[in-house]
Amino acid sequence: MADMVAKVRITNITGCPTAGPATQESLTFHFPSKDGAYPDDGSDEDQQFARFSPMGALSLTIANPALLGKFKVGDTFYLDFTKI
Repeated sequence: MADMVAKVRITNITGCPTAGPATQESLTFHFPSKDGAYPDDGSDEDQQFARFSPMGALSLTIANPALLGKFKVGDTFYLDFTKI
């Protein structure tokens, strides 16, 4: 079982090298939140994650050719932290 679960959203993708076909992609993730107020009843899932992990960023470089182009800005994921 995960010790912690975070919710992350891709906010930027940069191909490397910038000229010619990309052989790697750098993905930037941020913890989701929204501008404005959340509902008072706490029913928004992003609100629940922001309550305990209000901000953060993660950068990941992918070099697996099978994964290049598979991720899109706005894709959202659960990130499990499990101590090994």
